[in-house]
Amino acid sequence: MAEISKKIVLHYTKETVGEPIVYTLAKDYDMVFNIVKASVNPDNQGFLAIQLCGDEENYKKSLKYLKERGVKVAMFSENVYLDEDKCMQCGACTGVCPSGALSLDPVSRELIFCGEKCVVCNMCVEACPVNAVSLDF
Repeated sequence: MAEISKKIVLHYTKETVGEPIVYTLAKDYDMVFNIVKASVNPDNQGFLAIQLCGDEENYKKSLKYLKERGVKVAMFSENVYLDEDKCMQCGACTGVCPSGALSLDPVSRELIFCGEKCVVCNMCVEACPVNAVSLDF
């Protein structure tokens, strides 16, 4: 079976925030994970942005497990929002993006976002002078 690597965001509910979800992914589904960003509040809710690697079949089983536990799963790119009406295409966000997820098209000068490269560092949000970039966690 093919090995895969996916960047996903786990959205925890009040009911699941105290459960050993990621531990179970590693132990029971043989998935390797790298925590990129996290905000989890005990007895409340939170999110965990991770890179999940392993066998494709185990990855699919992992997603099923997460859904059954009530943990919402989204790809990184689904959590980064660009308000195109506000964006001035100034490129300020591209200058601070450490992963190269944001760039300007050399011909059209339009902003390009590559979700596969994003590490949800939040630097683009802070750099944007018109607040056109936001993270939805």
